[in-house]
Amino acid sequence: MMDGGPGLSEADAAFAGRLAAALPEGRIGVPTPTHLEEPRGRWQGRGGVLARPASAEEVAEIVRACAEARVPVVPYGGGTGLVGGQIATEGPRPVILSLDRMSAIRSVDARENVLTAEAGAVLADIRSAAADAGRLFPLSLASEGTARIGGLLATNAGGINTLRYGNARALCLGVEAVLPDGRLWHGLTRLRKDNAGYDLRDLLIGAEGTLGIITAATLALHPRPAGEGTALFAVRDPAAALDLLALARDRLAEGVSAFEIMHRQGMDFLAETLPETRLPWSEPPEWSVLIEVGLAAGLDPSEALEALFAEAVEAGLAHDGLIAQSEAQRAAFWSVRERIPEANRLIGAISSHDISVPLAAIPEFIDRAGAALGELGAFRINCFGHVGDGNLHYNVFPAPGRRRADHEDQRDAIKRCVHDIVHDLAGSVAAEHGVGRLKVPDLERYADPAKLAAMRAIKAALDPAGIMNPGAVLRTP
Repeated sequence: MMDGGPGLSEADAAFAGRLAAALPEGRIGVPTPTHLEEPRGRWQGRGGVLARPASAEEVAEIVRACAEARVPVVPYGGGTGLVGGQIATEGPRPVILSLDRMSAIRSVDARENVLTAEAGAVLADIRSAAADAGRLFPLSLASEGTARIGGLLATNAGGINTLRYGNARALCLGVEAVLPDGRLWHGLTRLRKDNAGYDLRDLLIGAEGTLGIITAATLALHPRPAGEGTALFAVRDPAAALDLLALARDRLAEGVSAFEIMHRQGMDFLAETLPETRLPWSEPPEWSVLIEVGLAAGLDPSEALEALFAEAVEAGLAHDGLIAQSEAQRAAFWSVRERIPEANRLIGAISSHDISVPLAAIPEFIDRAGAALGELGAFRINCFGHVGDGNLHYNVFPAPGRRRADHEDQRDAIKRCVHDIVHDLAGSVAAEHGVGRLKVPDLERYADPAKLAAMRAIKAALDPAGIMNPGAVLRTP
């Protein structure tokens, strides 16, 4: 076996043969182009062997073999990650371990509000299974028709309902996982309270496959709201959006499920690139918010949103509003928000930023970042996202008539400009997409040194050979 890097070896033909002999037929093959690409097309991955196990025991067999031979392992879910965590770009060619065969929903218990799913289960299928049981699994994001729950937990995904229900971590009771030495941890607890030692579940969630491979999870379900309503309000500015959020929560408490902010630039991009998208306004406002409420029986969502709008207008926070009168209108409102990333890709961002700041600092961040970027050149900025939890997608685009490639020499300066302001405001440069490989230098620049040292110590203790997704989250030594 050819040595491929510092202490690690290539997943070569001889190693592929050993894996194939130890597993049922058809489990070992060659990576396809899909397994070597990432959605934004910035990098091309490397892979020596594609493994497609059908059980946790088979995952354990593969990882044990990799640990013994010091061959790197890169877990692969739905391939929707935006920071390169699912592809290896350098070093020895790894085993790409796809969990697509492990897609079963093992059980749903409506009384306990628990669903158990294998890591390869697609998020949309989990949400559908919960709905069939009269329950809600609230994790929701644009890629839910492709994204798999193992990867969503590995990145601690957020999405549109984080404001009310929390990130993926808050929706997971327990995990089954294969550790770096190939041992299988049976952690599929349904307990809501368990303080028996260190919480390995929380350690593996958000670790992006660098500390082990999640093979299944027990997920927390919620009652389905009896009535749901959706509205679009045109607001004065981001500060008014925050005041409106506070007003909405004062009036509706936890009934506010989602609160998204959108700048006019996003709707202009939709009109330019996806003209079939039905835009709610003929003349989009500079700033608007998309509000989703889910209320208990006996409460009318439309009446609640109408009362909220009237109070917002009286307070000078909103000056126009649309309240969905049907499911088709609700879907149309959400389509605007969910297609903005697609329009962004068609325009071509110079630099995209998934950031979070304390809620009160959102207006200051938007003002400071816009002014600082203006000193670097003429750009279009599309700022949108989950303002209810402080997470903004702040993306910088070339001026009309110019292309992303025209600004390639400015990309790092633009990113540094934005991230420095985020850090100065006590925010995070990796809000919901994770660190992956893209943001390793950012983590090194902005993370607390004590935290980084602790992370490296944990990695060294659990994965001393460094085989688990090397180069993701932490730089390979």
